[in-house]
Order: sequence, then structure tokens, then C-alpha cells
Amino acid sequence: MSEGQKELFGEIEPRAEATLPKGNGLQATGDGPLKELMDRNFLQYAAYVIRDRAIPDLDDGLKPVQRRILYSLHQNDDGKFIKVANIVGYCMQFHPHGDASIEEALVTLANRRYFIERQGNFGNLLTGDPAAAARYIECRLTDLARNEIFNDDLTDFVPSYDGRKKEPVRLPAKIPILLMLGAEGIAVGISTRILPHNFTELLEAQIEILNKKPFSLFPDFPQGGLMDAAAYDNGRGHVLVRALIEKKNDRTLVIREIPTGTTTDSLIASIEDAAKRGKIKLKSINDFTAEHAEIELHFPPEQDLDRAMGALYAFTQCQVQIASRIVVIRDNKPVEMDVSEILRYSTTRLLAILKRELQRRRRKLADEMHHKTLVRLFVEKRIYKKIEACRSADEVHAAVREGLAPYTDELQRDITHDDVEGLLGIPIRRISQFDLDKNRKEIERLEREIGEVELDLSGLVPYAIRYLRGVLRKYGAEYPRRTRITTFREISERDLTAHELSINYDREKGYIGHKIAGEKLLACSPLDRLLIVWRDGRCKVVAPPEKLFVDDNLIYCRILDSERVMSVVYELDLFTHFKKFTVGRLVRNRESRIAPKGANIRYFTDEDAAALYVRYRQDARIKIRQQRFTIERQPVRTRDAKGPVLTANPIEYVGAEKASDWNDDLTGPPGRFIES
Repeated sequence: MSEGQKELFGEIEPRAEATLPKGNGLQATGDGPLKELMDRNFLQYAAYVIRDRAIPDLDDGLKPVQRRILYSLHQNDDGKFIKVANIVGYCMQFHPHGDASIEEALVTLANRRYFIERQGNFGNLLTGDPAAAARYIECRLTDLARNEIFNDDLTDFVPSYDGRKKEPVRLPAKIPILLMLGAEGIAVGISTRILPHNFTELLEAQIEILNKKPFSLFPDFPQGGLMDAAAYDNGRGHVLVRALIEKKNDRTLVIREIPTGTTTDSLIASIEDAAKRGKIKLKSINDFTAEHAEIELHFPPEQDLDRAMGALYAFTQCQVQIASRIVVIRDNKPVEMDVSEILRYSTTRLLAILKRELQRRRRKLADEMHHKTLVRLFVEKRIYKKIEACRSADEVHAAVREGLAPYTDELQRDITHDDVEGLLGIPIRRISQFDLDKNRKEIERLEREIGEVELDLSGLVPYAIRYLRGVLRKYGAEYPRRTRITTFREISERDLTAHELSINYDREKGYIGHKIAGEKLLACSPLDRLLIVWRDGRCKVVAPPEKLFVDDNLIYCRILDSERVMSVVYELDLFTHFKKFTVGRLVRNRESRIAPKGANIRYFTDEDAAALYVRYRQDARIKIRQQRFTIERQPVRTRDAKGPVLTANPIEYVGAEKASDWNDDLTGPPGRFIES
């Protein structure tokens, strides 16, 4: 196992062999050498897929195939367009997975438009049309890529997979590529989804970081659309993205921008499916998409366009939810981060790269100044005259060093063998035409430039801010925000479909449902659940049925509200009981009870009532003919509770209102409940 795999997964612990019973003459082991081999190979494969294929690197924000593509373009960059097929072939020297994966990754990277300039048909993000064959399309690096992500002097290289070439370990990118491009990848047990962000906003946020000010960032998608990022949670949550829909006239809506992750074909298919399911009343669809999305939806006169727009967002791909989970490779290990952490890391890395560039520039300027000073001294002090009498190369070198020895304080560093060889290679014509004033001016210029570099090194943060502002001035206008940030009003699918189904009751045959004729009970949504109650105390929760047999003992069918307070009066044995209750949680399609087995419900309601009016049957033994029971202060019980006794007398009428023939003169004292 490689050191990187040990870092990622740890050592494989050796296991004791457990010999299994012999069956067919073969020796099988549960944890033997084969198991160890499988474990070792699987870990090697898993580590490879995680680090070298699926998950981007935190440092330069690229997956290996993207890095190799960009490096191949850099190696072959002469300012002219290059056939994609040629780049694919060159990249295969570094990438061991064939041309198809390289071509697909190149097209995807080119369609982001940051680093690869396209020529030809690279497909269409809106329609999902594929790119033309690699031999017919061309590409080259953009100025942004040339200037901001390459520097061979600061790049570490390793041998390619076959050892014939050198490829970069990471590119010294000075811009936050990871958050610019976004990334998706599925590895062994790990996946990542990083949403793309706006280039200008990222650099402005880096300036805020350097100024130690707060900042916020939200995704930006190339397809545009509208976005609600209230639940984005700095890259740990999700965003809602909607199509941009406009009213063309009283009967037509036009989709101008589509959500990311969809195409016009998939969007239209979802709209047609919603129309078939009755969610939208649609007359026709016309797709005029070319460079920009344009889908016309024509509705019948009776369709309200505002309601239709809400239905499009609720039941089609006109609104999609996109989750974000940021996993990256940091120090050869997968780690989970958020957007702010990544941008702060990128800003710290930017400072380190700028510092290395300044230090390298200072060394180059110092070397140039050293060389020019040597030439001036060599010519001005006529040191070349001292080598005329020398007989050997060693004597020549010694004479030059001896001639320069009094002036070492004017030099930037010690004299090397190469310095002497350079002086000896100066042609006579250059010595005879040497311009001392010009040389002195050039040295003064170099001194000023070295001073500027030293100043920038001493104030690295202000230098980085100036650098970022310069990049924004140069490229910012090319990358405006495409996805507009807004807040969506929540769309309730239940509200949109509240009257979609009409539940009818065929009393004669004992069926209820939305596909039968009969007495209309209620209108409901397919998302609702119905509570059905029978006279014998049974109850059941069901989805709105097409056709359901309930017999002729049905007494209640309404949309379920598990917290709603209901009242029931039922007879059981020789007593009449009353209770107020809530149904609570019920398992769908399973019968439960609101009254004990053997009960007969005399009164049931889901409305608030202050009192019950009870009239008893005529009986010589009963002196009180009518009573009023106050129920508003009765406690609310559970569905399974028995309830207190209302009366032991046989009841003729019970209700929340007086019967039409109620006689107040016959009303007895207020009734009292007796707990069982």
C-alpha cells in the first residue's frame, strides 16, 4: 500500500486465519491471504478513485483530468485554436483512462467559459444537445487562464503514469477555481457536490477577507433563472432554483431561463406529464430555444395564469432543489468544508503564491543587475586587457576574478564560474560600442524595480488587494451574475390542488370515491387524507379513493385533521356515553375505533358546541323528559378513552341544537356526567 493510501485509510490489521469446513476438496479460509489481498486491492482502488478521479483538490480546485487538460493546452499554446482531438491525444500522455473521458471533461470545462475559448459546436446546455466530434471543434486557453493559473517556475512536477512525461502535481492558480467551476463526483463511499459561484463576487469576497470584513456568497448558474438561497447555509444546505417565466399575453406564458440541471426537453416532458395528471390545463407548447431559452405555453381561456405559474413551480421541473455537500481533497485526505473555509484557504494560498512570485522576480532583477554591473566593470575598468597575456583558461579566469576583486562591494552576490564565462563571451563589437550612460540608467531602473518588489513584499496584503482589483478590472465585466437571488413565496401543492378531487357517496350501493356518481361529500386534494367513521365506532384513514366500499353505516367522511377536537355520543350496553377527543395518529388503511366494540353512535360532530340537548323516550318511570348538558368544559380525551356516562335513560334525540319540537317547559335540571 502506498504512503498516501496509508494516510487515507490507515494500515490493514492482519487477521488470524479461520479454516472453514472442507466441502468439495478445496481449502477455504475466512480471513486468509485471499481476503487480505481483496482488502488491500480494494483500498488501493478506493483511494485512487477518491483522490485521483472523483474528488477535486482543494489547492487548485481541479480534478486530475481537468488539470491535465489545462496543462496540455498550456504546453501547446501558441495563441491559435487547436483541434480538440489533438489536445485529447496530447492529454492521453498524462491521463490513463482513454480519449472519451478526456473529451467529455474538456467539453464540460469549455462550456464553463472561464479557461477554454471555444470554436465550433460544443453542444447546448439548454437543450442538452451533444458537442460535435472532437475532430471538428477547436479550442485554446483564455487570457484569464494564461495569466492567472500557470507558472512553470512555481509548479511541482511528477512523472506521468508511464514515466515518460512530467505532469503538474497542482497548478499555482491565483483565483478560486473550485468555487468558480463547482464540482460533482461520486467515489467509493464519498460524494461531493459543489455549486458554482460568480467570479466577480468571489474576488470581491477575497478582498473583504484581506480587509478582515464579513462577506457572504451564493451560487450562480450559467443557465440563469431565479434562486432562493435562504437554506444554503454556507454550502452545507440547499438552494431552490426556478425558471424565469413571463406573461406574454392573457393566455400565454413564456419560459426565458431554465433551472440548472434541466434541459428544455426534460422541462417540457415534466410540463406535459403535469398536464396529463390534471395539475395544469394546457392547450399547447412551442419550443423556440436556440441560443437562449424560449418555451411558449398556451392555456385555455378558463385557466388563471397566476395559478398556472404556481402549478408549474409546484408540479414540474420549473422549480428544482439543489443540495450542496462540499468534500475536497486536502493534504491527500478527503475533508468536508464550507464555502467560507474554502475561500479563506484560497486567499491564504493566493498570498503564498504572490509572495513566491515576488521573491522570484526579486532574484531575477538582482541577477540582471548583477550581470549588467559585471559587464560595466569589465568594460569600464578595462579588465578584458588583463587576459591578453594569459596562456590558459585557468589563467584567464584568475585574471578576470583578480580584476573584479576591488569592486565586489558593487555586486549583488559572489562571482561564479558562469559569470566569468559570460564576460568572456562578450563580442569585441559590443565592448567597443558599450554605452556607459545607457548601462547606468538600466541599473538605476533595476534598482527602482527591486525597491518596488521589496515594498510589495513588506506589504503583501495591500499588494494582494491591488492584484485582485486589477483582475476584476480586466475580466470582471465578462462574467456578470446570471442567476438572480430572490425569496420565493412558499407554494403549497395542497392549496393548488385543494379542489382537484370531488368525493361522492353512492348511498344505494355503499361506495365513496372521486370516480363514482352520487351525493357530493367534499372536495379535496390528492395529497389529503380522509377520516371515515362508521356508526359502530370504527374509523379509518385513507387516501382519496377512486372507489371504496363503506356500506350504508357511514356517518362521517372529511379531510383528516389529527388535532381537531371532535365530540361523540354513543350507546354501550345500558348506558349512553359522551367524550370529546382528538384522533391523533392513525395508521393509514388500518381500522381503529373511536368507541368500544359493540357501541352504537347516536351523535358525532367535529364542530365546537357549548351544550348537548337530550330528549328521552316517553316512559312512565322517567320524570325528566329533556335535559341540557354543558360540554364546553369537558376535558379532551384520547381516541381510545371510554368517556363519562351521559345518562342511563333511553334517548330519543341528542344534538347540539334544540329539536324543532323542543319544549322548554319540560326541560329538567342541567345534566351531569358520571365518570365510568
